[in-house]
Amino acid sequence: MSKFDEKVELYKNFMNNKGISFDADLLTAVTKGLGPSIYKRDAETVSGTDAKELETVKKNFLIKKLGLEDGPKLDEAISEVLEQIGTSERSKYRAAVYYLLTKKFGKESVYGL
Repeated sequence: MSKFDEKVELYKNFMNNKGISFDADLLTAVTKGLGPSIYKRDAETVSGTDAKELETVKKNFLIKKLGLEDGPKLDEAISEVLEQIGTSERSKYRAAVYYLLTKKFGKESVYGL
């Protein structure tokens, strides 16, 4: 099993353990889109309490990648997704967060799905 496949498996198990249903193909595509960041511990996760980190998720992912317009609905969506994963969960995997945001906004087409 490649390192990439191991990471996808980790994220699948994470989603299953949280009781979050998911599309494995989309999760794999989102993970692939993250590139080498999935192999760096700090970059692999999202800090739900770091305002700078949340701004990065909004600007670099929601606005640039998904093509959404800036507004309060983006901040609300990020909060909802972090709540869904669990605010006490220390390791909020970026792939899971981005997957849930992609589904929330119906932007699967960005990943060719």
